[in-house]
Amino acid sequence: MKRTTFYILDVFAEKRYAGNQLAVFRNAAGLSSEEMQKIAQEINFSETTFILSDEQVNGGFDVRIFTPNEEVPFAGHPTIGTAHVICNEILGGAADSVTLNLKVGQIPVTFSADGYSWMRQVEPIFGQQHKPEVLADILGLDISEIDNRFPIEEVSTGLPFFIVPLKNLSALKKAKVNKEKCFALIQNTVAKGILVFCPESHEPQNDISVRVFVDYYGVPEDPATGSGNGCLAGYLAKHHYFGQENVDVRSEQGYEIGRPSLLLLKAEQRGKNINIFVGGKSMIVAQGEFI
Repeated sequence: MKRTTFYILDVFAEKRYAGNQLAVFRNAAGLSSEEMQKIAQEINFSETTFILSDEQVNGGFDVRIFTPNEEVPFAGHPTIGTAHVICNEILGGAADSVTLNLKVGQIPVTFSADGYSWMRQVEPIFGQQHKPEVLADILGLDISEIDNRFPIEEVSTGLPFFIVPLKNLSALKKAKVNKEKCFALIQNTVAKGILVFCPESHEPQNDISVRVFVDYYGVPEDPATGSGNGCLAGYLAKHHYFGQENVDVRSEQGYEIGRPSLLLLKAEQRGKNINIFVGGKSMIVAQGEFI
């Protein structure tokens, strides 16, 4: 394998050593899919990305995303973090926006003066709904801790999740996945990850708290999940969770595993369509070379 430059970032982080860790490899076209997967296993973050070239293709940069277990068509914090690397390390910090060519399609990311990056996700797809008792059993919760005013529903903006509404922060903290029961369920579902949320927060300035469990991808709990929160934004808009069809909220995640994260969620309904934007900060904390 040729020497390959890589960066380590904290994404959806308000300060260093928080948020979700990401490794980004540059000029990776010479790596095989097998090598990329082995590198992702070696790094063992939730995701590792590979920018195939410093040159654009069809107005965007070709990028591949790998979890420790497999390649995925889309993921949120890798999109935001990789765009940060492209803007600052490849384009010299001069770009207002960049586009990533992912397996799910082209995803644009824009940069605002306050340091936040915003990605527009693809249109949400709403799938199967599930009985509360099934997810309560998987999560080790009493059925009374699930907010039955809203459905448990599979949602995808490129990577599908179960969206599970809980009543309060106490239930959110208590949730613990029974891996055997979870894998039995997801054998027959499109969604493989579980996102639980509640309308209480650890920090008073935030609106909702989130936890995400993705054992299927080799990540028991994710500190910050842009793809899952994008699904959640669409869900909140569809079901008028806050009493209106548009969403503009601060979502916190990762507190239960010592990686506090902040994701900004916006969803705008335009007729039958829902436009979804997820924002957050990224910071490079290390740079190195694979040899």
